[in-house]
This record gives sequence, structure tokens and C-alpha cells, in this order.
Amino acid sequence: MTTDLSLEFWYESATEAEHISQQVFAVFDRVDAQMSSHKPDSELSRINNALPNAETKISSALFKVLNHAIEISKRSAGGFDISFGSVGYLYDYRAGHRPDAQALDALSSRINYRSIKLDPVRRTVRLTMSQMRLDLGGIAKGYAVDLGIEVLKTKGIKYASLSAGGDMRLLGDKRGKPWLVAVKDPRSEQQHAVVLPLDNVAVSTSGDYERYFIAENGERVHHILSPATGRPAKGIQSVTIIGNEAIETDGLSTAVFVLGVHAGLKMINKLDGIDAIIIDDKRKMHYSEGLMAP
Repeated sequence: MTTDLSLEFWYESATEAEHISQQVFAVFDRVDAQMSSHKPDSELSRINNALPNAETKISSALFKVLNHAIEISKRSAGGFDISFGSVGYLYDYRAGHRPDAQALDALSSRINYRSIKLDPVRRTVRLTMSQMRLDLGGIAKGYAVDLGIEVLKTKGIKYASLSAGGDMRLLGDKRGKPWLVAVKDPRSEQQHAVVLPLDNVAVSTSGDYERYFIAENGERVHHILSPATGRPAKGIQSVTIIGNEAIETDGLSTAVFVLGVHAGLKMINKLDGIDAIIIDDKRKMHYSEGLMAP
């Protein structure tokens, strides 16, 4: 998943703890093999390579992620949309390349979650438009984190922290103390914007500093694309979402980033058990109604 994984937990046997760790990390390998848009033999690639309106039989795991992604799309009025992959593959952040306006205009109409059709009875998916591609980069890591936590629970572990890049889930507290989770300053490698004392929650952060390059005109070209335009979303530097499951906080952090401060907080304040911290492009911090003033 091209990201660092971090796992911390307590167990009586060091040998067994190592075995449990490998089981947790194996979850990420399995999810990556199923849901990567870069692996030609993945389930997701089979969907992307199918003919328009062709039904593709998929695993229950992938069906769950696709269904959850569509629910977040509906909740955010399209702010989150996994069909952004229709243009996302045209960007190369390592090479500092972005598509020209003609290519974006030609393919941005393919970004439309309503054209993703799921059949829960047959457990199939079909894409109704040609040249449509799905990308689960904004939700699959969160799903894998949730699965990893479930592995720990089956082993009787009560206190743990599991993170994959910007997605984290905490199991219990830190043996009597809260976990201290730092929200990074989007414009500093060393500084934190805020530190949160948390336990038994999921936390996801989306930022314009994760994958980006600076264009010749000085514009920051990052990987969080607006489904409306196929271009990098503007107005926000980072979004942190706190909730119960990482599959949800992962998708919502992207949705809020795209929606912007006002519409993003309006959506979050309607959701039970979900909170947000937003740092806008003026470096001002905003937070949802469920959080105390910093």
C-alpha cells in the first residue's frame, strides 16, 4: 500500500506476539492484493478492465468496501467518489506530471459514483460507462486497519494501536492512560498542530502534503482530487476525522477535504459519533461541535 504500518500492543509471550503481528500484517497484504488499482491481477483491476455494463463477480470483502464507499458518496453528495480513478491514473506524483486540460475534460465526466451498480444478491458490480476506473486509495487502508484490529481482538488483546499511513485505530486505552495522537502541521515535518488524548476510536487524516509535487507555476499538485473537476481540491491543507471505524473515517476525511470547511463541517455535525479537525489553506483550525475548543 506504499505506506508505513505501525502496530503496538501488549502480550505475555514475545514469540506469540510476533506471530500475531505477522497475522495482522498479512491482512494488509491480502487487502492490497484484492483492492489495488496498480496490480493487474487484483479484483479491482478485473472490474476496471471489464467491458461497460459487464457484471463482475467479486468477494464479500470487496463488495463491502464498494458498498461503504457508495454510502459515503451519497452522504457527501459526491464529495467522496471512488471513480475518481478515471482521471487519477493520469497523475504521476513522483515524476511531477499532471494531465493537460484536454485529457481531464475528456475523462472527468467518467467520475460518477451513480454509475457503479452493485447487486447484493449476485454479489456483482458493473460500471455503466466506458473508460470508468475505480480507485480505493481513499478507503481500503481504513478497511484493512479495521480487519487488523479484529485479528487482535480474537487473540484477547485489549490495548493496541494500529496505523497505516494516515489511518489509525486504537483498541482500548494505553493501559490506564489515553493514547496521545498528534495531528501533524501540514507545513512542517517536525511540528504538530494539536495533540489529542484518545482511546478506543479510529482516526484518519487526509492532507495535501502526503503525495504532491510543486508545478512550475508554484501550484501544489496533490493527490486528493475533486470529483467535480478531476483536479486537486482547494481550500484545505488537512482534515482529521475521529469515529468508530477506520473504513468510515478514511472515506470521510477525503470527503470533507473535497467539500471544504463549511460544507464539510455541516455534514460532520449531522453524524453521530463523528468529529473533525480541519486546517484550511489560511492555516486556521476549525473543529466540529463534538470537540472542545483547543
